[in-house]
Amino acid sequence: MKNILFRLYLNLMRIGAKLTRIKADKVVILNGAGRSGSNGYLFAKYLRQHHPEYDVALVEPWPSSHLPLKTWRQIGAAKYIFTTHQPFKIHHKQISIQFWHGIPLKRMGIMANNTDYKTDARNARLWRRNADMVCSSSDFYETLMSACTGIETSKYRQVGFPRLDALTRPAVTKKELLRQLFGQDDVQAQIGIFMPTFRYEMADKEIMNCIKDGNFLALPDFDAEKLNASLKAKNQFLIVKLHPYEMRLFKKQHSHFSNISFLNNDFLYEHDYDLYELLGSTDFLITDFSSIYFDYLNLNKPIIFITAYLEQYEKTRGLLFGPFKEVVPGKCVNTQTQLLEAVAAPDHYQAKRQYWRNLTNEVQSASYCEQVFTLMTKKY
Repeated sequence: MKNILFRLYLNLMRIGAKLTRIKADKVVILNGAGRSGSNGYLFAKYLRQHHPEYDVALVEPWPSSHLPLKTWRQIGAAKYIFTTHQPFKIHHKQISIQFWHGIPLKRMGIMANNTDYKTDARNARLWRRNADMVCSSSDFYETLMSACTGIETSKYRQVGFPRLDALTRPAVTKKELLRQLFGQDDVQAQIGIFMPTFRYEMADKEIMNCIKDGNFLALPDFDAEKLNASLKAKNQFLIVKLHPYEMRLFKKQHSHFSNISFLNNDFLYEHDYDLYELLGSTDFLITDFSSIYFDYLNLNKPIIFITAYLEQYEKTRGLLFGPFKEVVPGKCVNTQTQLLEAVAAPDHYQAKRQYWRNLTNEVQSASYCEQVFTLMTKKY
């Protein structure tokens, strides 16, 4: 019922916004990706800094049923509408450019195990009707996206993604990151970041209870004291960035450990950061099935994969390719003991990372934002 009412709301506001005249210099970015590698947010920052001749409106969160009429008029007036999730437009004369928010690793849309055909078919129709162009990084990316959403090949443009500019040109140095999150000032230290996927959708109460109780790794032998001591002994620090839903469940959001810090969205919004503007200053990534690892390949730094609940995830939602443990470019671990060993072990995955980077990012531009801007202005 909520979905039906929300679609009704969107249709009513779309009708009202149609009365607004389109302006040639108006750009609206509908950001549903928050501040965790948001192409929309980062492209808005780029436009405001480098192309002030354009009137840019960043709408977030999107979609929302609480937007003022003024915002809907801005959406109706835009010549260009960028989206990070479902494509959207008011007038047929508007140009809808789709960023999306990550290279698909997990099954979604018509490929997912936990969706229904009626919803998937409706979403596929939205892509056909509303998306004029879909930003892409490779043939591989297009294959994955089309398998899940049915996008026609003619819509793709291989210009890359704005989030990669922030990744390879961090706004915060390693020294600043250490000081802000740990109160330390040692540039010789290593900083790792743990970023898991949305684990709630596995509908596994045991895993959720682990997270509620402070076991953010959801590993059977989790010991926070031991983890912190091991990091300290190796002069390493760990940033923990959980999904916002998990952060709300987590009882210990303010770590009292010297070498572990929890990064929440409030910190990012207060400092006007996107996560990717910090990520380039880290030294290694720990994840599970988050597609962030595809982007992290562009840094050519070690990646460790937690696979303790791989079987549950494959059953509930599914992955787009595999076998997972054989194709990922990093060590797979099932316990904290194995994780600590992997963090300390030599890195033997450089060649495999390079292989997957070339496969997932054929563009490899000096400025992805500039390529998107050129596409926007030269094509239309």
